[in-house]
Amino acid sequence: MKEALLQELGQEKLIVGLGNPGKEYDLTRHNIGFLVVRQLAEDLKAKFSLSSLTNGLTAKAKTDYGVVHFLMPLTYMNNSGVAVKEMVAKNAFSYEKIFVIIDDLNLPFGQVRIRAKGSHGGHNGLVSIIKHLAGNEFPRLRMGIGHPKSKSDIINYVLEEFNKNEKESLKEFIMEGCQCCMTWIKDGITKAMDQHNRRS
Repeated sequence: MKEALLQELGQEKLIVGLGNPGKEYDLTRHNIGFLVVRQLAEDLKAKFSLSSLTNGLTAKAKTDYGVVHFLMPLTYMNNSGVAVKEMVAKNAFSYEKIFVIIDDLNLPFGQVRIRAKGSHGGHNGLVSIIKHLAGNEFPRLRMGIGHPKSKSDIINYVLEEFNKNEKESLKEFIMEGCQCCMTWIKDGITKAMDQHNRRS
């Protein structure tokens, strides 16, 4: 009864973590979205399973603030929008109820930046989502991974594992990403931006 009421009131939300499937990509910089979503789902005691209707791994948690759905697309980064569109169509999420977590080359490692909407900024995962949703007015969490010295090294850089120094503080960075998500879940996008962007 409570879950049905929350759905009726529009309290169901979707958190999407972007990355590439496969063990070889697990700890690569491009997969920070996967890492945050996995940790948050674990914290909320939600278990991922392969969806028969969505091309991705999905999970669902009941919280005091509504039902939260999680998605990790298995379409590889550049086609992330395919899975997101399927998930959104299945559950009729409005843009403001979707929170996408991505890596960001333009932020130093360890810094976060929350935006209510915006362009893709050159991120191929966002390019795909914006294309398939036909809009860019969904909130997103940008997780800084730093930038290689040369633009020609970007592809290799994002597909490399975090270096030794980064791995030492990676858990803390992931936990901060989870905190950003929880603030958005509980208090909405404006409070999340005010609290976490200022802190960074």
